[in-house]
Amino acid sequence: MPIRRTKRFKRAFLKLPKPIREKVKRTLALLDQDFHHSSLRAKRLSGYKDIFYARVDRNHRLTYERRGGVLILRNVSRHDETLENP
Repeated sequence: MPIRRTKRFKRAFLKLPKPIREKVKRTLALLDQDFHHSSLRAKRLSGYKDIFYARVDRNHRLTYERRGGVLILRNVSRHDETLENP
């Protein structure tokens, strides 16, 4: 499934420390293989029909939207910040 990154996701990604960026890359590889992979702990974001979040590590999450056959990466940051502003 093709993955697109929003400008917001790109900016947020570049603000992350390098070790976290590496974890995000591994998460994206899993997301690309199977967005239902158990280690992603992916769930639908409450109140949104097509927006989901996936676990990067204990403290970081990324949000994405499934639109047609494309995954659109929306945001990545600390857990509480990501879920407040998907």
